Amino acid sequence: MVVVNGLEQGVIAAADRALNYGDGCFTTLAFGAEGLSLWPMHLARLQRDVKRLSIPFDKWDELESSVQAVYQRLASQIAVQQRGVLKVLISRGQGGRGYSPQGANSPSFIISTHIMPEYYATWQQRGICMNLSPIRLGIQPALAGIKHLNRLEQVLIKQAMDSEEVDDTLVCDSQARLVESSAGNVFWFNNGQWFTPILDECGVEGVMRNEVIAMLAELGMPVTPVKQVFSADFHAQELFICNSLMNIVWVNELWVKAWSASWHFTHEHTTALQQHLAVYLSQYKGH
Repeated sequence: MVVVNGLEQGVIAAADRALNYGDGCFTTLAFGAEGLSLWPMHLARLQRDVKRLSIPFDKWDELESSVQAVYQRLASQIAVQQRGVLKVLISRGQGGRGYSPQGANSPSFIISTHIMPEYYATWQQRGICMNLSPIRLGIQPALAGIKHLNRLEQVLIKQAMDSEEVDDTLVCDSQARLVESSAGNVFWFNNGQWFTPILDECGVEGVMRNEVIAMLAELGMPVTPVKQVFSADFHAQELFICNSLMNIVWVNELWVKAWSASWHFTHEHTTALQQHLAVYLSQYKGH
């Protein structure tokens, strides 16, 4: 199902800035019979991101109504254990000449629904294998943290990964510092402490990343955000990735072909976190 500005099967203009310049942002969340998972947090992230991009979006009530209407139409068709994907995209809309956003005063939104990838459930049970991407993220503090529509770096990252026998890939910035995976945030456990990359220069500040940080704080295990250069002497006992669709997935093995190096991780703490997360997320049932 696709809804554009509240209209099912609505039309996006060829001059829309999302199509021409990637001028907008989006969020992707899971839904099931229990409701829209963490929707208030996803909505808050959209509100934050449009503000940072100076997009004059003010249709929040209309967007909320449309999201709930889309979900209600699907709710009766959802089996108890079935989960789907809902994506909400906000564009600056039409207007302006060239790159300048001047004159683009009518932002638009698109809501679409998708099938949940089946392999996420498998990943949660068996873990994954990763490599190190040869593609590095450019540093741009003005966009750091935002889930904006300029995803060409991620396209190149996935393209490079497709030729390798791995489930996902670890991504660094241009200074070789850990940032994220191809589509998720990264955490690692070393000597009794959890760490995650600081995202003040690039990368996406995921909704699930923030929920995991909050959950670990409640468990008395605060996360330390760091700028960690990834090298052959990287140390960690456990490593996991997360996003709002896969939740928490542990990493079994990480290898770097160019260095002839590999890491093998345990997942005792991460398995426990998966269980804690299921309980933690249940407080948002129905939202």
